[in-house]
Parts: sequence; structure tokens; C-alpha cells
Amino acid sequence: MDKLDDVDLRILRILQKDSKKTTKEIAELLHLTASPVYERIKRLEKKGYIKRYVALINKSQIGCPITAICMVSLRYHDEGFIDKFDRQIKALPEVQECYHMAGKVDFFLKINLKSLEDYHEFVRLKLSKIENIGVLESYFVLKEIKATTEYHF
Repeated sequence: MDKLDDVDLRILRILQKDSKKTTKEIAELLHLTASPVYERIKRLEKKGYIKRYVALINKSQIGCPITAICMVSLRYHDEGFIDKFDRQIKALPEVQECYHMAGKVDFFLKINLKSLEDYHEFVRLKLSKIENIGVLESYFVLKEIKATTEYHF
């Protein structure tokens, strides 16, 4: 990877906070002209520093206020079983995030749904169909204290 200079880092920080800022607005914040800022943003995108732009949706506004955290441990841990689990989890649209963990549990899943009943149906009809799950522990978020998509560098 190329070494990023201070201007690149400042651009990334600005876009993390508000990716709808125009090139002109970013240039004004940096006291630069729009053309070099545009070129820097394109380079950051091309080099993979910026993966994509998204809208962060208010989960309550769309009727999905329940956040469940699932801790999953597999019975068998060889590469084939882990790869199959990865594919099966990726196919479940309810799973918002999945992390392969080191430690007591194998996977951490974050799931947002409309209700506890929907979560029960998700576990019963989808998650439980994944054959290699040995242990599944579910936790429910009572209050979101902090949620951010920003990296600090």
C-alpha cells in the first residue's frame, strides 16, 4: 500500500463522518481546490482505501429494533467445515455481521430483526439448519451505548 499523507488522511476522516460531502465542500475544508481533492479521492478508491459508500439506516425507523448477538461454536473445526459455515452464513440476509473469533467461541454474529418472535423463527428455521453448530448462545441488546463506523488513525 502507498503511504498516505496528511491530506489523504484528512479526506478519509471527512468522508467517514459524511460521505455525502461534495468534492468542493471537502476542498474548502482542506483549503485546496476541488481538482486535486477529486483526484485524491479517486486514487483512494482505486487503491482500496475507500471500499464503498453506504447510507446508515435507523433500524428502528424501518421496524427492526431487536439486535441479537449470537455466539456460535462449531463441533468440527477443519477447513472444509469452516468454509461451509462461512458460505451458509453469508447466504442468510438476517446476519448483518459475522466474525470468525479466536477464543472460547468460534463465531460472533450480529442480527437485527423486527421482534423476538422473528428471531425465534430465524433460529428455528435457518440457523439451526446449519449442521455443524455445536453451541449457540444468544444475547439481546438492551441499549446501544456506542455504534460507529469510523476508524481512528
